[in-house]
Amino acid sequence: MTKTTPIFIHFSFYITFFLFPIHANSQLIAQEQGILLNLKQLWGNPKSLKHWIPTNSSSHCSWPEITCSKGSIIGLSFRDYNISGTIPPFICNLKNLTTFDVYNNSFHSIEFPRDLYNCSKLETLDLSQNYFYGAIPDDIHRMSSLQNLSVEGNNFIGNIPASIGRLTKLRRLMLVQCPFTGSFPPEIGNLSNLEELGLAYNYKMVPSLPSEFGKLKKLKFLWMAGTNLIGEIPNTIGEMAALEHLDLSENSLTGKIPDSLFVPKNLRIVYLHKNKLSREIPQVVKALNLDVVDLSENNLTGTIPDDFGKLRNLTGLALFLNQLSGKIPDSIGRLPRLVNLKLFNNNFFGSLPPELGRYSMLERLWVSTNKLTGQLPEHLCDNGKLVEVLAYENQLVRELPKSFGNCSSLELVKIYRNKFSGNIPSGLWTSSNLNMLMLSDNYFTGELPERLAWNLSRLEMNNNRFSGRIPQGVSSSRNLLVLKASNNLFNGTIPQDLSRLTTLLLDRNRLSGPLPSDINSWKSLNTLNLSRNAISGQIPEEFGSIPGLLELDLSKNQLFGLIPSKLGLLKLTSLNLSSNHLTGSIPSEFENDAYAYSFLNNSGLCANRPSRSLNLENCSSHRQNSSKTSYKLIAWIIGLVVAILLGLFISFFVIRNYKKRKHGLHLTWKLTSFQKLNFTESNILSGLTEDNKIGFGGSGQVYRIVINHFGDTIAVKKIWNNSKIEEKLEKEFMAEVKILSSIRHANIVKLLCCISSDKSKLLVYEYLDNCSLDRWLHRNNRVTTFSSPVNHVVLDWPKRLHIAIGAARGLSYMHHDCSLPIVHRDVKSSNILLDLDFNAHIADFGLAKMLIKEGEPSTMSVVAGSFGYIAPEYARTTRINEKIDVYSFGVILLELTTGRKANYGDEHTSLAEWALRHIQDGKPIGHP
Repeated sequence: MTKTTPIFIHFSFYITFFLFPIHANSQLIAQEQGILLNLKQLWGNPKSLKHWIPTNSSSHCSWPEITCSKGSIIGLSFRDYNISGTIPPFICNLKNLTTFDVYNNSFHSIEFPRDLYNCSKLETLDLSQNYFYGAIPDDIHRMSSLQNLSVEGNNFIGNIPASIGRLTKLRRLMLVQCPFTGSFPPEIGNLSNLEELGLAYNYKMVPSLPSEFGKLKKLKFLWMAGTNLIGEIPNTIGEMAALEHLDLSENSLTGKIPDSLFVPKNLRIVYLHKNKLSREIPQVVKALNLDVVDLSENNLTGTIPDDFGKLRNLTGLALFLNQLSGKIPDSIGRLPRLVNLKLFNNNFFGSLPPELGRYSMLERLWVSTNKLTGQLPEHLCDNGKLVEVLAYENQLVRELPKSFGNCSSLELVKIYRNKFSGNIPSGLWTSSNLNMLMLSDNYFTGELPERLAWNLSRLEMNNNRFSGRIPQGVSSSRNLLVLKASNNLFNGTIPQDLSRLTTLLLDRNRLSGPLPSDINSWKSLNTLNLSRNAISGQIPEEFGSIPGLLELDLSKNQLFGLIPSKLGLLKLTSLNLSSNHLTGSIPSEFENDAYAYSFLNNSGLCANRPSRSLNLENCSSHRQNSSKTSYKLIAWIIGLVVAILLGLFISFFVIRNYKKRKHGLHLTWKLTSFQKLNFTESNILSGLTEDNKIGFGGSGQVYRIVINHFGDTIAVKKIWNNSKIEEKLEKEFMAEVKILSSIRHANIVKLLCCISSDKSKLLVYEYLDNCSLDRWLHRNNRVTTFSSPVNHVVLDWPKRLHIAIGAARGLSYMHHDCSLPIVHRDVKSSNILLDLDFNAHIADFGLAKMLIKEGEPSTMSVVAGSFGYIAPEYARTTRINEKIDVYSFGVILLELTTGRKANYGDEHTSLAEWALRHIQDGKPIGHP
């Protein structure tokens, strides 16, 4: 008995020692499974977790969201699970949890989930793309084990705490796309183990790039796009020896690109586009592993560094929208991995590298709007990968490369406005993937093939020397929407089956025969221009059955007979049937001033309700006269009278123009250009004739001048020459030149040049075809022979919204993006000009003023502006700031939404006051 007891005791001890951990581990596994099931219930049993059904005590370790190690949970991942709710504190009862990832769900909380501090082993925390609010807490450093922290795409506010620099184990930090304020804490530079840093798209921050970031020796990835960065890029950027990916794009960085930036030998990606960087690109490049370099949309000058030709791994080079010049190095064409070369909108000259495409899988060549000469390289498509060629607006010559005829990969070719000649390679017309072919304004010859590429959606070939018939097979291109072939030598008849087209321009050719009788099947047609041909016969009644037709020009043909009454049912914005042999009454829908120039030179036409602007006879008197008088006698008398009047008219203007030109010859003219010009001073001066006058205002006359045989058109404002107002207009002239020559924006009218003498001032602008907004809103009748007749119906809502957005962007640029804010002071609907696509362009800067400092108002002794648009506080105080323009823009919005003029009401009230009264009275103010 006494001998067996000690043996039993020892045996019991060892059994307990070995079985206790097993029992304890079983308890832990069961406990963790219970935590998961509670979590599922707390989150409302989401469908994405419906498989969380335990089959045994450890089955949860097989669920895809769970990572286990030695039977214990170490990771939870719920990426893209569409879960909503909060993060409970009992998560940290998972004592071994190292990873918690809830990326892209609908979790919410009014503050950062500080309960996670209790997860002492947590290394990875990803709260990205949720709905967390509040500030990142100052004691975030208590999560001392963190190696990966990502909170991007939430609503965290306030400053990024400096204490984040005490998370010394961090290897990845993503604080992207949150409404943080303040500046980036330089303490981030203390994170010596950091490899990835994302601070992009924090749009409320106005920081500079901390030089302390240069201490991040292990950093491989730096992403700070769209964070309002200002100032210069610090030289310490080159001290990041491990840097591979650098993205500082879409900021306001200025100054020179530091030479040190291209030093890190591991650097592969450089994105610096959309900044305000200037001066030359560093000429010495030691980062020979570069893969992509994007320095586009800056103010860089100088040449492309020769060292770029040594970058054997380079696949993409983007330098477009800068002020670079010189030749493109030939070595660029020999880079073996080059895929994308984008150099458009610079001042490069000379020939393209002759070996481009020979050694690499080149896909995109974008070199438009430069001063390039010579031919397109023959080898561009040698490797069969070429997709896009954009080389328009250069001085390239001769024929296209023959290899284009075998380049089935091509999708987009834009080479208009060059000096190309010869025939198009036959295979290009039918290239299987070709979607867009734009050849206008060259000297191409030859005929269209019987069939076109089946995938082709847009073919533009205006102003060339193409000839022959337009084959019926053109309709074989099942996706063809736009065919523009104006001003060529095409002959024959118009194809019948073009039912998918939205735009057809065949004006200024040699087409003959009747109009297509089956044209009512062209259901998608919006624009049709067949003017200046020899088309004969009657206008088919079917024209009135094209539901979407908006623009119709059949002028200067040999059409006769009646105008179909159904034509009046169309909602045409532009109609021109002038210079034909049409007879009878015009449809009643056209008897208004919007169509004043639609029926000129058709002696047989009349109107039931004639007006002075229509210049047509009353149909009843027309019929009476016809029954009493011989048509031949009337024609003879009218012809004689017209000839005499025409002779007197011509003599008068010849003598007057001779006197003007004689006077002009004695003036010394000075031309100052602000853009690349394709016209001369003499083109402008010779075009200042009465026939070209299209309008006038308080400060001068406006002319529309065609400057070349391509039909390129400009607008010229001639300042009034009157000694009494000379000083005032001199100030307006200088204000407009100073402002428009210093700014460049898609929604601000482009000033091309100014021409001045001792007695005259001329401002030359781009011509905008759709006139001013007020003509469309208020049916202004000041239409000339050259101006497009505006629609007699209101603009549709999408166009109005598009116009409003464009004008707002232009004003925003003037107020916030210029070196000194510009206040227009006369924003009104007549100063919003519209191009063919109804893009808004702000014009007439004669009253504009640059503020001395941003946000600092100045004063004027008199009130400037137009009644109805002037802010009341400005009228009272004459203090100038950006709010003046904002008020005026609000009035334009009221015009767009109500259709009423800004001075609507009596002589003492305005549209804004009328709208306010209606709102106060609970009345609607929408379009009447």
